[in-house]
Amino acid sequence: MSAVVTSRTTFQSSELSRASAEAFAAAADHPIQITRRDGESLVLMSESADRARASLLELAAQLIAVTTSAEGTLATRMSDRFPWMLALSEADRAACSSEIVAAARASFATNQPHLAVAELNAWRETATAIAAGLGKETIEWLDDTETVERP
Repeated sequence: MSAVVTSRTTFQSSELSRASAEAFAAAADHPIQITRRDGESLVLMSESADRARASLLELAAQLIAVTTSAEGTLATRMSDRFPWMLALSEADRAACSSEIVAAARASFATNQPHLAVAELNAWRETATAIAAGLGKETIEWLDDTETVERP
């Protein structure tokens, strides 16, 4: 059975019974609007899209609290809200802070929640790896003049 792919963003409520496969396929890909004659339109979206929006709003609340405070540096205030940042060096905390704020601004401007959430998760995973001691081993580089035979 092949999936119905559509780029439509609006469906009439009466179409949900007649063309439910098309409407649900579209909603799995992006939020769709369900228009009704007798009331306000509804939005149908996947649960993952809803979670992404909720995560973005949660991040927004944290960032508003951090950026509106005047005490200390942005990196210090962010480290108070996101304690995992303490595993990063001072320079990395500053980079992390500004990159997360920039990604959040891009998310808000483009209505793409994944930008900020992905940036936050990437930095958190980096901090977790550093805290676990990864990356402390000395790297032994091969001599550039050494050639290796092909197998």
